[in-house]
Amino acid sequence: MKAHDALYIDGEWRPAATTGTIPVINPADEQVIAHVPAGTAEDVDAAVRAARAALPGWAATPPSDRAARIAALRDVLAARADEIAATVTAELGAPPKLAAAVHTGLPIAVAGSYAELAATHPFEEKVGNSTVYSEPVGVVAAITPWNYPLHQIVAKVAPALAAGCTTVLKPAEDTPLTAQLFAEAVHEAGLPAGVFNLVTGLGTVAGQALAEHPDVDLISFTGSTAVGRRIGALAGGAVKRVALELGGKSANVILPSADLARAVATGIANVMSNSGQTCSAWTRMLVPAERYEEAVALAAEAAAKYVPGERLGPLVNAAQRERVRGYIEKGVAEGARLVTGGPRAPLATGYYVSPTVFADVTPEMTIAQEEIFGPVVSILRYEDVEHALALANGTVYGLAGAVWGDEEEAVAFARRMETGQVDINGGRFNPLAPFGGYKQSGVGRELGAHGLAEYLQTKSLQF
Repeated sequence: MKAHDALYIDGEWRPAATTGTIPVINPADEQVIAHVPAGTAEDVDAAVRAARAALPGWAATPPSDRAARIAALRDVLAARADEIAATVTAELGAPPKLAAAVHTGLPIAVAGSYAELAATHPFEEKVGNSTVYSEPVGVVAAITPWNYPLHQIVAKVAPALAAGCTTVLKPAEDTPLTAQLFAEAVHEAGLPAGVFNLVTGLGTVAGQALAEHPDVDLISFTGSTAVGRRIGALAGGAVKRVALELGGKSANVILPSADLARAVATGIANVMSNSGQTCSAWTRMLVPAERYEEAVALAAEAAAKYVPGERLGPLVNAAQRERVRGYIEKGVAEGARLVTGGPRAPLATGYYVSPTVFADVTPEMTIAQEEIFGPVVSILRYEDVEHALALANGTVYGLAGAVWGDEEEAVAFARRMETGQVDINGGRFNPLAPFGGYKQSGVGRELGAHGLAEYLQTKSLQF
């Protein structure tokens, strides 16, 4: 795979401060495909200084001109879509169709949405005898995960650019090649030097240096709740803005009036997509007691269609594979019924885990409470709607969810769920709708106008 042995800072590729590198491994065959620089605090400082120097000019750029630059970036990404998809497949292991449609197509659409928002957002409005201005927060630290590498970059960088902020990106060390392609696209689109900067490196080194940097005005982080707490504490000490998109343990609630076969099959597909490495995955399936065994059988049938190495890709690295296997073993040890799958490696090579379905899961079990981040579904039974609601809300997370059944009943149930986004009867993902969580699933929202608002601060002038 093509890889840069440099960092993108102040509009150019420049050597890192040290010669240390990070290997990039293809999780499907466990082979090293590239090396990228292991950026340090010195590199982060250079990138932040470049972003700070570029801020006045970019903030003063008319929104229509910022919109044109973001549109140009979208067009470059679209022109390189095949290359991006192949890169995501190589460094994440995503099956080619998924890499093309979701990992590439979705972020290109999101970039286009922010080109439109930059041109149409009311950055100035009259409120009584006041004029209220929406102004950029300043320098943004974007720290992104590996599970949707380009989408997570675009979901942070595009609204920051639309708002007039400048950015420093620290991507996950497992998927840095997609970030390098994004930096190339930024350069090709003609964004001014320093408006976007890229530092690859370890989270404990480059990521922490970026989060702690005094000249960063906002930290936008997507990842684990544990790391999010640490970033929140660092930001709180400096009274610094944060946007945190963290873990999830979303409920797929199947009401008695639902089409059971459709709800179960769609629920299994939702979890198996991206090999279960999706924070919003519906990993807890809640089924009425009277139809429980029927749902379990349907789930096993649906999961069998996700063959490792074909429809189901690998997990991102060996550590993640072992983590997921550990959760499966814990589920068995705590008394859950293993319906299909299990901890055994399905293939001799690659970081694969079999699609796994557990039945007889009770709410206190580890697999019902903690985010597994793999192709594992827990099926819980409920006695009535109030019991289902208690189960759905019975975790520390609140990122997403689904409800199936009579539409009026489903909407009424969803309105009582403590979660940021709910799909009703298989509602399609909307890249313009706000995405983010309640409780320990995060702070703030991404996508659409609500995502843009995270990067703006308001000033009022009274007359």
